[in-house]
Amino acid sequence: MYRRARIKAAERDTSVSALVRQFLIDLGKEGDEFERLEQLEKAVREQITEFNASDRLSRDELYDRRR
Repeated sequence: MYRRARIKAAERDTSVSALVRQFLIDLGKEGDEFERLEQLEKAVREQITEFNASDRLSRDELYDRRR
């Protein structure tokens, strides 16, 4: 596995240590992105104040099914 990592590093003109460092940086960013999206979802949900599920159309009305 280390040999393949060295080959990948050489293909990218970098070191294995630099690949690992970048991997760890990217891994940390994934957590930040998840938290950012959670906060965005929370903010959007707080803006929705006038929603009432009972105001929705029935399935037949939605598809305009008439017999």
